[in-house]
Amino acid sequence: MSLALRIHVSRDATSLALGADATACAIATEAAARGIAVDIVRNGSRGMFWLEPLVEVTTPTGRIAYGPVKARDVAALFDAGFASGAAHALRQGRTDEIGYFKRQERLTFARVGLTDPLSVGDYVAHGGFRGLINALAMAPADIVAAVTDSGLRGRGGAAFPTGIKWKTVLGTESAQKYIVCNADEGDSGTYSDRMLMEGDPLCLVEGMTIAGIAVGATQGYIYLRSEYPHAHRALTAAIANAYAANWLGADVHGSGRHFDLEVRLGAGAYICGEETSLLDSLEGKRGQVRFKPPLPAIKGLFGQPTVINNVISLASVPTILDHGATFYRDYGVGRSRGTLPIQLAGNLKHPGLVEKAFGLTLRELLYDYGGGSYSGRPIRAVQVGGPLGAYMPESQFDTVLDYEAFAAIGAMVGHGGIVAFDDTVDLLEQARYAMEFCAVESCGKCTPCRIGSTRGVEVIDRIRAGIDRERNVALLQDLCNTMRFGSLCALGGLTPDPVRSAMEYFSEDFEVRV
Repeated sequence: MSLALRIHVSRDATSLALGADATACAIATEAAARGIAVDIVRNGSRGMFWLEPLVEVTTPTGRIAYGPVKARDVAALFDAGFASGAAHALRQGRTDEIGYFKRQERLTFARVGLTDPLSVGDYVAHGGFRGLINALAMAPADIVAAVTDSGLRGRGGAAFPTGIKWKTVLGTESAQKYIVCNADEGDSGTYSDRMLMEGDPLCLVEGMTIAGIAVGATQGYIYLRSEYPHAHRALTAAIANAYAANWLGADVHGSGRHFDLEVRLGAGAYICGEETSLLDSLEGKRGQVRFKPPLPAIKGLFGQPTVINNVISLASVPTILDHGATFYRDYGVGRSRGTLPIQLAGNLKHPGLVEKAFGLTLRELLYDYGGGSYSGRPIRAVQVGGPLGAYMPESQFDTVLDYEAFAAIGAMVGHGGIVAFDDTVDLLEQARYAMEFCAVESCGKCTPCRIGSTRGVEVIDRIRAGIDRERNVALLQDLCNTMRFGSLCALGGLTPDPVRSAMEYFSEDFEVRV
């Protein structure tokens, strides 16, 4: 009896938006018509979005990639013999030999695109749960020490050392502790959390379980943004499968350790990406920023000690516990250790996810991976770190991807999202958008953010109209100072960064217009 032909088609939200479901259906229909038995696996995306829908055919020499494959292309692919990896205009060669993919260091995303995201057996066969098994044999303090020694810092934007958070929670006495995953990925140009949750949700399950074992927490929550329905379905199914296989529950892998996990949906508020607003929302309240202290690590969810980490931070932990702190720390530069899943977006030929060790330059990312602008025009500005990130001019493109290097020039790495703009962009309009975004998304608790952002829009409009330009430019600078130093959280405090950088490096866009 011959084995069925195994074909992989991504189930990632980006792939679906580009027609992956129709492509998978066409493959199944065409194969049936030709009497060819096929096993279609819906995997995560490899992160090469310009090739989606990407179809991979398993052959004796490896997985052969074809893309972008639309439903209308399928019959011609079968005619050409793509079932055996034959030549075709859409053939990209072996997936792991494609330059964009081959030059990456995939640690956190090692399984994304490779496995069936919901299969516990597939996960285990590709190294899954080895980190948790090691953690179950270690003392909690030793687990925390391994995470600390690895140099892992928060991948959500703040870059706070993960091990220090864990150590604080471990050392705080309480009958109940919590692990909370901040999956409220709301920054423009970011999607690594979504890709991980859709493409390898069990990695997040494992990372959160290790965190629970490390600090003595028995309950975990994934706070997921409501705009991620595919991730919600994937997480819900993966958690159910993990319970069925005894990787969650009252007796994790027969260890006698207890850890429960569930998903809670947000309601679309950007401010709930801030950890204390998230906690208020998770408790059923309106999401508003809390005063600190007390820190969430001491008094967090329901007043109990709580570890709050981003998706990628928690998903990096299994690699550390599997291969050791030194293995992870050997990637990166300076105080920026390990790898970062970088998300390329905006006006680029090759948008997608690139997981690389810290240390490469912004220019390498934009041109060696991103392929330059999609429009073919010069890249004029890049915003790194979401809507609160500074606009970086071409003169800063050789900056090394490193938390401290970016901070030294007034920029931030943030969550690793990079949005590119060609020379047609109007930076005054982008500065105005930053203020408008803040005005819309402010929780309203502090005056500098709530009122300052609204006044900021009005001042920029006056500059644009040529009304008393010099006075209003000075007023805008003063307003930025007030927001930076008077706001309660980073939303109001960082909104001045895109405004000030636009004024400093693209001052010609703020000149009087005719």
